[in-house]
Amino acid sequence: MIRVLIADDHEIVSQGLALMFAASSDIEVVGTCASGEGAIQLATERRPDVILLDLRMPGMGGLAALRALASTGARVLVLTGIDSPQEVLEAVQAGAAGYLLKQTSVAHLSDAIRAVAEGQGYLDPMVTGEVLSMARDGLRVSGGPWHLTRRELEVLNLVAQGLSNREIAGRLFLSEETIRSHVKTTLRKMGKQHRLEAVLAALQAGLLESPPASHPGSDFPLPGDGIRPPRGSPAARPPLHTEVRSLT
Repeated sequence: MIRVLIADDHEIVSQGLALMFAASSDIEVVGTCASGEGAIQLATERRPDVILLDLRMPGMGGLAALRALASTGARVLVLTGIDSPQEVLEAVQAGAAGYLLKQTSVAHLSDAIRAVAEGQGYLDPMVTGEVLSMARDGLRVSGGPWHLTRRELEVLNLVAQGLSNREIAGRLFLSEETIRSHVKTTLRKMGKQHRLEAVLAALQAGLLESPPASHPGSDFPLPGDGIRPPRGSPAARPPLHTEVRSLT
């Protein structure tokens, strides 16, 4: 019998999975919890073979819990709605034995649990292609030393073209608040305070396409030829508008 612990902050998910596996002949749910801290505590107390772990939970969160769960001896199968290949790689690096999307079927989830319990790695076919592509493409797609996600790079490319949050939201069919959140996260990851600093650093790292010349309404003008002046040159910094928008 495979002993399974479910860690998900959505009760309908954890309770639904528990009911689903109640009829299984080889999978037994030994507990449910709604946080990373709860997962660590129950894993220590009940010694599950496999932990189904969501990445987005209050408190500690999924990745931190993954690292802490390494000492419990349980195999962790991430079960999440996040399909970003960067998130997959970060989860695997943190100790996940498998990664599965919540859109999966019951049969698929059961097979994944059995595979992970037997010591195998398991990757959802829905993300496998992009993860392999990321591994092949290297630095540019993996987001460089800051580990930017594909969406964060996409937003940063549009920032480099001088688009506002509202314009980017319209281009990507997302809310302006979502774009603002991506920009904030990107600045935090890169250790930058301003959009311009982030764009210039990303350009130097080869993560962005060379931006076109500034258009009216852009946050700042950027050189269109992609040529950087020599280090220390007075022209090394592109001219700034006198009025600088807020960071986000």
